[in-house]
Amino acid sequence: MQVTFHGVRGSIATSGPRFAGVGGNTTCVEVRHGGERLILDAGTGLRGLGDRLLGEAREGGRRVKATLLFTHLHWDHIQGFPFFAPAFVPGTELTLLGPAEEGGLVTLEDALSRQMTPPCFPVPLAAMAADKRFGTLAPGQVLELGPFTVHARRLSHPQGVLGYRIEAGGKAVCFATDTEVTPDQIDLELLDLARGADLLIHDAQYTDAEYAGADGPCRAGWGHSTYATACRVAEVTGARRLALFHHDPGHDDAMVAKIEADARDHFAAAFAAREGATIDV
Repeated sequence: MQVTFHGVRGSIATSGPRFAGVGGNTTCVEVRHGGERLILDAGTGLRGLGDRLLGEAREGGRRVKATLLFTHLHWDHIQGFPFFAPAFVPGTELTLLGPAEEGGLVTLEDALSRQMTPPCFPVPLAAMAADKRFGTLAPGQVLELGPFTVHARRLSHPQGVLGYRIEAGGKAVCFATDTEVTPDQIDLELLDLARGADLLIHDAQYTDAEYAGADGPCRAGWGHSTYATACRVAEVTGARRLALFHHDPGHDDAMVAKIEADARDHFAAAFAAREGATIDV
C-alpha cells in the first residue's frame, strides 16, 4: 500500500510561510493498492487531489472512479467536497461511505447537501453530475472494497467518529483521527484497530500543556489527543510506524518539528504527517 497525505491540519485550514512546510489543508488521506484507491475524509486537501485525479483521467482517456470513507461529519472533514472537481463531471463514479450523526438523524448525504445550500454555498449537491452512491457505516462493520478490507470501530469524539483499519497486500494501516485518548486509558476499540499496524495515523493535535490548559482553555473533552498519548498508543499496540496527524492550526512548522523530535524520544518510529508526503507501507 501507498499512503499520501493531502491534508494534515485539524479544525480549520491555515496558511502562510510559517505553515508551508507541514501544509495547511484539513484532513484528506489517499490510500492506494493494486491500481485502486480509498480517500479518507474530504477536508480542504480533497480539492487538490480532485484536480490531480481529473487530470490523470483526461490524459488516460478514462473516468474517475473513487471510494471516499468519512470518519465523521464535522466541517473540517467535509468542507473540501464542494470543490472536488471530478464530482461535477458526468461519468465519474463515486462511492461515499460514512457514519450518520449519533441517533441516525443526519446521514452523510444530508451533511454534504446541507453545506451546499444558501447562505453557505451557492451550488447545490444536485449540481454534481457524477454517479454518487451513498452508504451509512456502523461500528463493527467489515467492508471488502476492491483489494481493501476495511474494519470500522467507534472511537471517542463529540458526536461520534469512526476509526478505520485498512488491510491490503498483507499490510495494515490504522486511521484514528479525531479521537481523544486520555493519559490513563486507551479505548479498547482503538487497541483492536491499531494492534500490529504497519502504519498508525493518529490524532496528535495538542501538547500535554495545551491539553491541561496551561496556556489557555483546558482541551480535555474536545475530542483530540496529545502527541504523547499517540506515542503511547503506538507503543502499546505494537505499531511499526506512527504518523502524528491532525495538527493544530496554531502549530507552525517549527512547532511541529519540535513536537516530532520530542515524540521520537517516546516512540522512535514517530514522524509528523506533512502535506504531499507519500509513505510506502
